[in-house]
Amino acid sequence: MTRFPFRSILFAPGNRVDVLAKLPRSGPDAAVIDLEDATPADQKAEGRAIARQVVADLTASHPDLSLLVRVNAPDTGHFADDVADGLGPGLAGVVVPMLESSAAIESVAAALDAAGHADLPVMAGLETVAGVVDARTVTTHPRVAWCYFGAEDYIADLGGVRTASNHEVAVARAQVAQAARLGGIHAIDMVVADFGDEARFRSESAEARALGFCGKLCIHPAQVALAHDCFRPTDDELAWAGRVVEAWEAAIARGDAAIQVDGAMVDEPVVRRARALLEAD
Repeated sequence: MTRFPFRSILFAPGNRVDVLAKLPRSGPDAAVIDLEDATPADQKAEGRAIARQVVADLTASHPDLSLLVRVNAPDTGHFADDVADGLGPGLAGVVVPMLESSAAIESVAAALDAAGHADLPVMAGLETVAGVVDARTVTTHPRVAWCYFGAEDYIADLGGVRTASNHEVAVARAQVAQAARLGGIHAIDMVVADFGDEARFRSESAEARALGFCGKLCIHPAQVALAHDCFRPTDDELAWAGRVVEAWEAAIARGDAAIQVDGAMVDEPVVRRARALLEAD
């Protein structure tokens, strides 16, 4: 399933009309109305009604903005009501947290179909130990178009300790990126909770991009422009890619299959990487 590779996904509380109305201002690739963590338990019903109205308003006023709703996890008492009452027409997808297996996504798909959302793609939250270890069973499901890695929930489930180094999530991030690749879908990297720490956001984004993630979850509008900058090929990368492709095509025309560019050997895998950079621009 091919979908747009979101560089930025901006989350906002489902019960805050004032905040939701501002979602388009920072120009995110996608915006998520969050009925899960950001909406208190005693305001879930209100959040569902708000979500439907905000989606109707924003799709009319900002048709280019991809809107999604994050429902509560399938094993909670809120999930069924979220699907029945919180999803309206015009959504680009639904974000489902805490997915761990093909059986879980099958159950989600059945619930969406029964509620009249048979064409709505899923962004899968991989944020538990089981979800990460068995990520391939989720990412290869035909209903899943994107996935994201949730580091905080993953470490809580693991019983580990969250550190600034990110060493404790290095393997999990790689597993999620690999599973996304096997499923032919796009992976979005974890949140930077300190939205004022630009250096950390840039550092994590560089790591994520190197691993194959297409973008980053954002919890503040200021992070959107950073995500767009960090997940865009640099001028130097594009210049290198252009030289590689040009030299390769000339070499193939004269019957060579291995050449040098900028003092480094270039063969077909390197050319594929160069072309991918040019296509991502």
